[in-house]
Amino acid sequence: MSNPKPSLSGKIPDIQSSLNLLDPQYFLNRELSWLEFNRRVLYEAIDPRTPLLERLKFMAIFSSNLDEYFMVRVSGLREQVDAGVAQLSPDGFTPEEQLAAISQRLHPLVKQQHQHFEDVLRPLMATHGIHLRNFTDLSQKQRDYLQQYFEERIFPVLTPLAVDPGHPFPHISNLSLNLAVVVKDPVRDEERFARIKVPNILPRFIVFPKDLHPQNDNNTGAWTGIPLEQAIAHNLEFLFPGMTVQECHLFRITRDGDFEFQEEEADDLLLAIEQEISKRRLGGSVVRLEIQSSMPSDVKNTLMDEMDITEKDVYSLDGLLNLRDLMSFISLPLPELKDPPWTPVIPNRLKWVSDFDPEKNIPRLEESEDIFAIIRHRDLMVHHPYESFTASVQQFITQSAYDPSVLAIKMTLYRTSGDSPIVKALIAAAENGKQVVALVELKARFDEENNINWARKLENAGVHVVYGLVGLKTHTKIVLVVRQEGGGGPHSLEGRIRRYVHIGTGNYNPKTARLYTDVGLLSCREDLGADLTDLFNYLTGYSRQHTYRKLLVAPVNLREQMITYIRQEIHHSQAGASGQIIAKMNSLVDPTLISILYEASQAGVQIDLIVRGICCLRPGLPGISENIRVISLVGRFLEHSRIFYFHNNGQEQLLIGSADWMPRNLDRRVEAVVPVEEPGIVKDLQAILRTLLADNYQTWELQSDGSYIPRRATANESLNIAQQRFMELASSPG
Repeated sequence: MSNPKPSLSGKIPDIQSSLNLLDPQYFLNRELSWLEFNRRVLYEAIDPRTPLLERLKFMAIFSSNLDEYFMVRVSGLREQVDAGVAQLSPDGFTPEEQLAAISQRLHPLVKQQHQHFEDVLRPLMATHGIHLRNFTDLSQKQRDYLQQYFEERIFPVLTPLAVDPGHPFPHISNLSLNLAVVVKDPVRDEERFARIKVPNILPRFIVFPKDLHPQNDNNTGAWTGIPLEQAIAHNLEFLFPGMTVQECHLFRITRDGDFEFQEEEADDLLLAIEQEISKRRLGGSVVRLEIQSSMPSDVKNTLMDEMDITEKDVYSLDGLLNLRDLMSFISLPLPELKDPPWTPVIPNRLKWVSDFDPEKNIPRLEESEDIFAIIRHRDLMVHHPYESFTASVQQFITQSAYDPSVLAIKMTLYRTSGDSPIVKALIAAAENGKQVVALVELKARFDEENNINWARKLENAGVHVVYGLVGLKTHTKIVLVVRQEGGGGPHSLEGRIRRYVHIGTGNYNPKTARLYTDVGLLSCREDLGADLTDLFNYLTGYSRQHTYRKLLVAPVNLREQMITYIRQEIHHSQAGASGQIIAKMNSLVDPTLISILYEASQAGVQIDLIVRGICCLRPGLPGISENIRVISLVGRFLEHSRIFYFHNNGQEQLLIGSADWMPRNLDRRVEAVVPVEEPGIVKDLQAILRTLLADNYQTWELQSDGSYIPRRATANESLNIAQQRFMELASSPG
């Protein structure tokens, strides 16, 4: 007997109809689960407990997230529809049904975002002296200033493009703001259509000088400005002399921004990706059109026809378009409207780094206090951004670059900043005669061009740059340092070779290390050094390594080992012992692992999942998942660490690494997860998990129907704010 098709509305399934744990009714839709994550991001912008400028930041993040979602996920579903793909998602829906559900869920969400900005945040900004004006609200002096600004700085950059039999409809670039202008030729008595691109090389907001800020009893305000497009819209006569401007309306488009190429057929991966980046700049098909609600239907229909989209792809909005540009307000010098500043702390176990060599900007190397000696003493864990990335991981790499005893440095780079001190350290290491290998992932989405640029810098400096494996992305976060210790120096046969490693959950990016929560392990355990040696040989050569001493490596053994850990808890629980799993990750999507978690729940294993983003598991289903709880924490810092805990009948096992529980991480990426063996670090990781599970300030609880409910402290409970607690712990002298 077949089961009824589940509802994309999130209706709780009838669990009596089947015990097939891969049945679609037991899965939440991936795309809608992501939208629920972005709804939680939007909540941070709506929540009055969030400081004002931080609320604007979250407004921008919500919009930026949606841009990428349309460019990748929505465009992918549309391509499946166009190709006639009939394969169902794990929750049992066609691509066309998913697109319809996305549109139904997203239109009111985006409307809520814009309405809240216009009705709540914009007036609130004004009460704090931040005046984002409309042209009609400007004083005469402000209009005079704007007129001069337009003529001197904006007008020379603009290029109006006519649309008529001699001028086809112009290509509209991805994520661009544009003005659709209707003008009338008084000689021929004909209406014409034209498009003006709002230039993204100019600031989105024109800021008035302080003497033109609104006056009040105390000061002249902190900031006063106007959107760039309004300055253009009210000066169109300069662009169409002799014509009568009938109307103009703002619009913005999103195109398919993902790309695929036949990696196996590419003779030069670098060149192939450069060519695809060039195609992306032109953009694929249009997947979204954003317009102001004042746009009349004839203009909207013209745009829809030219872009080959339907009504469900059009988002009609009030007020300001492209709210991702609100991110610029976070730079205003108004600390009272932001989160209290946080400087990552140098933990006591690394206090030696406060003593710098002023010429090289690295720690002075003292044999009794250098980082290698510290790691030899015991394994180290670092917790970013609470503990300093600069004083730990970055200095580990930088010191390795200058230490005369270091023979080789090997590391993977997925995303890093363009001016990264990590890249500079690798270049310095090569110049110092060390063997340096950098595995650069050119296929890191939307970072391809950045990665290509600094990969070439590394190659020019003599670094051995490798671009990964065909068909796999290299997402793992690992560093291997080979050092000659004891005896007569690096060229001596005396002494011994010792390998030092860093295995982490986050990218080697000093900028995001201040914004993302991540953990990392520094160790010189021989088995980990041997494993990383084998893994780098797998990545750079022709090794077909299938076994590792300690590491769990995707796509080799990670999936199998995670299943083994879960089944181990099932066995203990069935034998009468207690079974417990706590897993923290960014996303939980993999159907096989979800079904085995259901088995564990049925066996009585207590499971707590901390999943920041997408979660396709339905918790709390009687007889299926009543022993599973799922929470999500969205706060000041982006929860990015992956930590896995298994009770193992009291012989607790803790692991950290780069992999989420998604098919792409387990099957299509190179990932590394490491078991933690140092007792002190095990306790620290357990404390992190306990603190996150106890949060009752920024945590959301996933319901069986796919919705999330905020967890709040009751009158009898103390307030637990996990990220604040981590800052307090890092700052404490103990």
